[in-house]
Amino acid sequence: MTAPARRGRPGYDLESLLQVAVKLFNDRGYDGTSMEDLSRKLGITKSAIYHHVPSKEELLRLAVDRALDGLFEVAESTEALDGRAIDRLEHLVRGSVLVLADRLPFVTLLLRVRGNTKAERAALARRREFDHLVTDLVKQAEAEGDVRPDIDPAIAARLLFGTVNSLIEWYRPRRGSSPEELADAVCKMAFDGLRA
Repeated sequence: MTAPARRGRPGYDLESLLQVAVKLFNDRGYDGTSMEDLSRKLGITKSAIYHHVPSKEELLRLAVDRALDGLFEVAESTEALDGRAIDRLEHLVRGSVLVLADRLPFVTLLLRVRGNTKAERAALARRREFDHLVTDLVKQAEAEGDVRPDIDPAIAARLLFGTVNSLIEWYRPRRGSSPEELADAVCKMAFDGLRA
């Protein structure tokens, strides 16, 4: 026997709720989006939203953590690699582009946080931690003679990830290049100019 079909408006689980919240936060800004806006967009009551999360800020935390967790997974896989730092750095950049392509709305939101809430400040702290990992890899690559010594490692790291982060402004899935082709293009541009 099969269960009878549900009648009425379909329910939302936490994942679908999060997807809609991230889209609204990106379109209107986190501060410009109220729980009322979210309930209207979803067609459910605010109490139905609160069934899944205690606050709007929790939605923000879950969203930015989705982006950051992906980046730190790539960082962990990079640290586990043997070989030269330049190759590990390229692996990190390539993986970060793939995370961005896969989690575009979440990464977009992450890159727009300004530190106005506890969740935003925690996200910014994790971003700084990631930036330090990148800078350390650039320093190691320079020490190994694989990165031009006339470029400050912190500047090189910022420029590399400034390039990666700029993709949120124009990259749209299903239009042209695959995520892998995009990662190849970013790495070719960045590393041909960075290598000694």
